[in-house]
Amino acid sequence: MDLVVVSLRPDQAGPARLLIVCPDRPGIVAAVSSWLYERGANITHSAQHTTDPAGGTFFMRMEFVLEGAAEAGDELEQAFEDSVGARFDMRSRFSFAADRKRLAILVSTQDHCLVDLIWRWRRGELACQLAQIVSNHPDSEQAVTSFGLPFAYVPVGEGGMAAAEGQMLPLLEGRVDLVVLARYMRILSPGFLERLGVPVINIHHSFLPAFVGADPYRRALERGVKIIGATAHYVTEELDQGPIIEQDVERVSHRQGLVELEQIGRDIERTVLARAVRWHLEDRVIAHRNKTFVFE
Repeated sequence: MDLVVVSLRPDQAGPARLLIVCPDRPGIVAAVSSWLYERGANITHSAQHTTDPAGGTFFMRMEFVLEGAAEAGDELEQAFEDSVGARFDMRSRFSFAADRKRLAILVSTQDHCLVDLIWRWRRGELACQLAQIVSNHPDSEQAVTSFGLPFAYVPVGEGGMAAAEGQMLPLLEGRVDLVVLARYMRILSPGFLERLGVPVINIHHSFLPAFVGADPYRRALERGVKIIGATAHYVTEELDQGPIIEQDVERVSHRQGLVELEQIGRDIERTVLARAVRWHLEDRVIAHRNKTFVFE
């Protein structure tokens, strides 16, 4: 089981969330619900899934409101582990909606995903703090700073990615809870990902592995593809092999030229990435082994 870290802020207004992974067996939902009820919690939403009722893995996400527990954070966490978690061999994570995650965005020259995320954040659709924008090109600086957001230009110069990562780490390490690669066209090293120590979400077109590398839409046009799309996934040390969070596609035909295909691709990338980021921020995604379970 590979989910856990408990962080409960019952002294703030808003729903709390509880995510659980454990071996499936009878009585899990009853035990969790009863424990919350005994402490005066009102469950407002609950969703669960099992890979196999006979010996599979059980996943659950609950939202609940718990009043009057301002001083009970640590006690509640320990009480849940002692009363329920240990009994069912659970890995659990409590979080609080008002405790907004700090988000950093990395971008290169294509800014469609970046601008879309900023717009959604500005409208309140993404419950987070936009803590830092980093780019290896200066093109997006004016757009970012016009929103009053911090922008850092970190070029990949003679020192290569190792030097660039060395400049980015002080901006990110220990300062953010999530990093989003909004068309950041550089490969991050395993050492950099380890130092970050937080989830990283990437977006790319869904031609992989058929059309890797530069200019994939031109080569897709030459091959007469009928579907184009985008994939958002968590980043791991193995390039583009991390757990998939969200995907979408759109049908195309010989009537679309290169410019139209690229436009359609950008639109899909924007919406797919935004959904993946929002679901992560709302604790709707449980990553288990090399796949995700998304409670929309």
